Amino acid sequence: MPPAIFSDLPRATWAAVLVVAVLVLLPVGIGAATLPVALGAIAGLLLAWRQRHTLSADAGVCLAVALFACYWLPALVSAFDSIAPGKSWGTVGGLLRFLPFVVFACLALRDARLWPRITLAIGAILALWLLDAWVQAFTGYGISGASDPDRLSGIFGAGNLKLGPVLAVLSPFVLAAARERFGRAGLVVAFVFALVPILLAGERSGWLMYALVVLAFVWREARSPLRFAGWSSAAAALSALPIFIALHASPAFEARVDRSLRALQGTEVAVDYASSGRSMHIWPTALRMVEAHPVNGVGVRAFRYAYARYAATGDTFANADPDEGALHAHQIVLEVLSETGAIGLALWIAGFAFAWRAWRRADTDSRARAWAPALALAVMTFPLNTHLAFYSAWWGLVFWWLLALYCAALYARRDA
Repeated sequence: MPPAIFSDLPRATWAAVLVVAVLVLLPVGIGAATLPVALGAIAGLLLAWRQRHTLSADAGVCLAVALFACYWLPALVSAFDSIAPGKSWGTVGGLLRFLPFVVFACLALRDARLWPRITLAIGAILALWLLDAWVQAFTGYGISGASDPDRLSGIFGAGNLKLGPVLAVLSPFVLAAARERFGRAGLVVAFVFALVPILLAGERSGWLMYALVVLAFVWREARSPLRFAGWSSAAAALSALPIFIALHASPAFEARVDRSLRALQGTEVAVDYASSGRSMHIWPTALRMVEAHPVNGVGVRAFRYAYARYAATGDTFANADPDEGALHAHQIVLEVLSETGAIGLALWIAGFAFAWRAWRRADTDSRARAWAPALALAVMTFPLNTHLAFYSAWWGLVFWWLLALYCAALYARRDA
């Protein structure tokens, strides 16, 4: 329930403010961003109790519970014989806050009339982040101070190089808001506006995710293979000039591109160099963990503590200090398999099936409301890419924030 001083605000609007506040506070730090999640979780428990007799009939809540089970149960099962039991059990307990938060979003944001404003608000926040990134690209300084010398760090600061993946994952909200407000011309401007900061942030995973987002929007606009091919070519041509300028203006970006292109040589050494050592060290070590613990893995978030045990001789990532070595598998399938085993992978696949079935059964209006978070989740979990850790406090929060938006938007209704 909202505090008395906010009693003049509609409850649904106050709930939307609380959910959007997670994004606003994300650059401040994980502790600050967790505060609205905790408040939402408390409110979710209260709402669930008040509506307990009809809760099982709410499709959004049912989807949220199913998705949470597919995410949380692998962590629970992996913790029983974890290599780092304290870390694993602490993670299992910490993840519990996400379920009532998603329930809160589903119950408090069920009015479909809210969702255009929610998408617009998220898009506006991201536009401010992008504007700050542009300023930092030209001046070297932004809201969070000086940029990292090698990559554009933007709103998150030089000590937290997550700008590229975050902007790429959340870019559907910017593009959707621009398309809704300004038509196709706005969509084109927003595409370029987001492209340059994502390029200069230097994360190749972000480049791939943003490319997938753009292709999805092009297909949504084209609606036919022929127009899709033509408009995709136009998007590539439009990208050429910003990429050319970035290559000549940023030595760090040029070096990053050169490193990526080394993979085309096809040799094992070249591919390992292009993947920053993952293909010859981290990923084979993750596979050895899977071989040793095929059923339930080494334990959720225990990858870093198990790494030295399974690393090959001479592995530069095998560090005695688990906070300085290989922290996670850097790939979603290998993360799930190595930390939670076959049980975890089976449940994650079931979760994807639940989310996809809900999308397939939704009507056109529901899909339009949930388009931005659905696309964000799709590119975030695209398996042919490198990834941040989905069971970590930071990326896991972003993941579940998007899932909350997806479940709530998909089952919002006009008569709420």
